[in-house]
Amino acid sequence: MLSSALDVVASIPSPSVSYIDLGPLRIHFYALCIIAGIIVAVLLTNHRLTKRGAEPWVVIDIALIAVPLGIIGARIFHVLTHPGFYFGEGTDIWAIFRIWEGGIAIFGALIGGAIGAWLGCRWTGIRFWTFADALAPGLIIAQALGRFGNWFNQELFGLPTDVPWGLEIDSTNPAFPPGLAEGTLFHPTFLYEVVWNLLGAAVILWAGRKFRLQWGRTFAIYLMWYGAGRIVWESIRIDPSEIVLGLRTNVWAAIICVVLGIVLFFVQKRRHPGLEPSPYVPGREWTSPSAVQSQDSNEFVDTSAPLADEVTAGTATSTVATN
Repeated sequence: MLSSALDVVASIPSPSVSYIDLGPLRIHFYALCIIAGIIVAVLLTNHRLTKRGAEPWVVIDIALIAVPLGIIGARIFHVLTHPGFYFGEGTDIWAIFRIWEGGIAIFGALIGGAIGAWLGCRWTGIRFWTFADALAPGLIIAQALGRFGNWFNQELFGLPTDVPWGLEIDSTNPAFPPGLAEGTLFHPTFLYEVVWNLLGAAVILWAGRKFRLQWGRTFAIYLMWYGAGRIVWESIRIDPSEIVLGLRTNVWAAIICVVLGIVLFFVQKRRHPGLEPSPYVPGREWTSPSAVQSQDSNEFVDTSAPLADEVTAGTATSTVATN
């Protein structure tokens, strides 16, 4: 009975389309997944920052710098770790700029996005580590949503497998490994990472509240959790990658991610044993317009001169009335 049930759900089909055409405009589902992730990350980060006392939607100002630099960083990292795609005989170096053809790397996005976030925090006065902590759960959820783009593109899958949740890949897909039989199933690494990331978001939110993690330690949990998962998923992926000392470049990047998370957690714990006094750096604090300040008391007190008849009616005299 169990065997029959498994036969019914013996594989995960891949979508037959990865884009739609609206007139001359082609919309890739991968791009929609990334945009959905950005929106979720912005909304959740805004909620977490305003709870700390930051100006509502200040995250937009930071995202205007962080998101473009994150995309640029993602592309640069991909190109540098896949030089054979763009450099050398028979390649088109101008393909470096055709990002719509695919090829971005999350670790490059983290580097570029971090630079952009730092610049945005300098601009707005928000503490960088406050922003990073607020961003952590939204970022890992965004990465989970982005992985569905790999599913639509039928890319970045794992080793062949016969597990009941094996992923179907079209044999005509350029990413289908040569020499394998049509109908071969593969580990759905996109799904593994989706589940791992969503579980990580729950852990980050719980740990942040339970232990009141600040000064970047919530973001450190993100780095450790995400990096640990990527070490595993990258180790079973079969897409082309540069190998350094026997490991894929992204495995090394994931290891560095975990190490940075550990170092960040304990260094910040030692340097900042107390709580953050404000989400803003000193001298850049924001005050809600609804807050009543003593120096603005004239806005709520009538300081105009009284009318003439009010003065007459209300004036007392010292003269004694006589008959």
